[in-house]
Amino acid sequence: MKVTVDFEECLKDSPRFRAAIEEVELDVSELESKLDKLVKLCIGMIDAGKTFCTANKQFVNGIRELAQQSTKDLVIENTLTKFSESLQEMINYHIILFDQAQRSIKSQLQAFVKEDLKRFKDAKKQFDKVSEEKENALVKNAQAPRNKLHEAEEATNILTATRKCFRHIALDYVLQINVLQSKRRSEVLKSMLSYMYSHLTFFHQGYDLFSELEPYMKELGGQLDQLVVDAAKEKRDMEQKHSTIQQKDFSSDESKLEYNVDAANGIFMEGYLFKRASNAFKMWNRRWFSIQNNQLVYQKKFKDNPTVVVEDLRLCTVKHCEDIERRFCFEVVSPTKSCMLQADSEKLRQAWIKAVQTSIATAYREKGDESEKLDRKSSSSTGSLDSGIESKEKLLKGESTLQRILGIAGNANCCDCGQGDPRWASINLGITLCIECSGIHRSLGVHFSKVRSLTLDTWEPELLKLMCELGNSVINGIYEARVEELLMKKPQPQDPRLEKEAYIKAKYVERKFVQKPSGIRPSEQRSKVTEGSNEKNRHSSSSDQSPALTPQPGTTSKSSAKNSNDGIRNNAEIRQDPLASVSSANSLCEKVSEGEKEDTLECSDAVEPQPGLQLYQAAFERNLPEMAEALAHGADVNWVNNEESDATPLIRAVLGGSLVTCEFLLQNGAKVNNTDKHGKGPLHHATVLGHTG
Repeated sequence: MKVTVDFEECLKDSPRFRAAIEEVELDVSELESKLDKLVKLCIGMIDAGKTFCTANKQFVNGIRELAQQSTKDLVIENTLTKFSESLQEMINYHIILFDQAQRSIKSQLQAFVKEDLKRFKDAKKQFDKVSEEKENALVKNAQAPRNKLHEAEEATNILTATRKCFRHIALDYVLQINVLQSKRRSEVLKSMLSYMYSHLTFFHQGYDLFSELEPYMKELGGQLDQLVVDAAKEKRDMEQKHSTIQQKDFSSDESKLEYNVDAANGIFMEGYLFKRASNAFKMWNRRWFSIQNNQLVYQKKFKDNPTVVVEDLRLCTVKHCEDIERRFCFEVVSPTKSCMLQADSEKLRQAWIKAVQTSIATAYREKGDESEKLDRKSSSSTGSLDSGIESKEKLLKGESTLQRILGIAGNANCCDCGQGDPRWASINLGITLCIECSGIHRSLGVHFSKVRSLTLDTWEPELLKLMCELGNSVINGIYEARVEELLMKKPQPQDPRLEKEAYIKAKYVERKFVQKPSGIRPSEQRSKVTEGSNEKNRHSSSSDQSPALTPQPGTTSKSSAKNSNDGIRNNAEIRQDPLASVSSANSLCEKVSEGEKEDTLECSDAVEPQPGLQLYQAAFERNLPEMAEALAHGADVNWVNNEESDATPLIRAVLGGSLVTCEFLLQNGAKVNNTDKHGKGPLHHATVLGHTG
């Protein structure tokens, strides 16, 4: 260890010692200033590094989002995903580097300043104090009178003690100075060496990472060269095609509208027509119409499910309309309603009229193919009429509640264990249960399941309608969507009660088997049963607004009769209301304008709703399966829509005009006293709309 201040000079307290002490003190003061500055700069660097890492993370997340948006292009998706993973690794390396800087520079140097330099300052204070005491003792000793022996002796004793104390403290101070000078060197060098090693590790990790990525980058570079060549070729081909098409006559698009009875996709004719709404405003809206599967349907957007105008073309006729102000109009008339349409020209009108007439003739020739319908079940006026007749016949026959509910798809067996001939039901879930599973459901509490007997209790029409809207197949499709994925075993009737209880709690309380929400619209995740419900709800208003005409015997198509006879036992027909003929006192007015329906559908298709919003929208659309799905995903039954006057799903159900929807919400805990921001509750809205029964 190099000695900065000599101990011998310390004992002499010579001017050389004092000069050395002063030089050391100035050096230590400057060292403290430089170290404080370096620590502050290190803190600033670390903070800036953290900001950089945060911004870099956001950039990498943007790359990931771009990769997710490019799912149709596997090359872009795979490349961006791989690059984003590598960049994320580099961010992690940066975070480690800044953490090492904090520990090697900031922490170590701060400890040196706060501990070692503080001890030096404390020693300096003691040295200065004892030096001053020594000077005072020397002065008093020199001033002691010769003739006063007592004072002279006392002054001499004080000087001796002070000198002894001074030498002791001075030696400690010199030792502290020498130790500090030595430790200063080791602490600074150790701190910087640790920091440089952290940089070495950082760049070594980066080199290894990109060494592994380099072959892929070179391969991608080769692909890019080929892509440039292919893009140039495609551009030339498109320019040539563009030039060829541009030379054609586009004065009219009528030549493109052709009727093809042998079309491979089943669409005989399609094109845009104006349709007059059946509500009070009689608005004209442009829609895409098509003739397919002996039906006339239309849609606004490609992702919308087609709306059926005529369920069976054999039951309608088409005629010109010259008695209205608008040109090129024609009317499609069915036994229950009529639809006014407008083409863009006289040629197009004649083409559509001929297409409808030809389709009618073709349908009669191919009457053995009436069972081929659209994949989704729509709610035409004839279908609604058949459903009402079917319900009236069932009421006249006195069909029991048990027979009605067990006739629904999946309800013939217990929803949870598969036991046949169940005699109990959960009215808020809409499922049937065996006696053992019903006991387990009772133990869950009424906030999870409300159990009722199918044979011993009285069933109100609204509850019966609710059960017919749901059923075991629908609910299991929601609450058991992931059973196979999770390799879970569904309990059997002979299994112990403890196994059934554990499964039921996992199914309804913990909701372990519910499919997690994804980027796909809910309407695409639901089964055909749910799609049928949507179609019925979408078109019920148009049939309600036309006068109900009872079809003559023999005029109903075979497919309509088949659907009517299947009743609630057909899974696709569950949505047809089995209590449609119950008196108006037990049901709300089911009339909602077509414009409102289309607006609601546009809203629900446009975004992926959260559970609360999904429940809110489904309540207006009278879609009980989707409402049950929203509740399974954790929707609050009293969710408040702040963007629509703080309305709740129950208020929305009242505005939608469906009593069974209101009953479902009330059975699941909806509060009837909750109001919107205008202070209006569900009962107030029902009174204003005249839905008081």
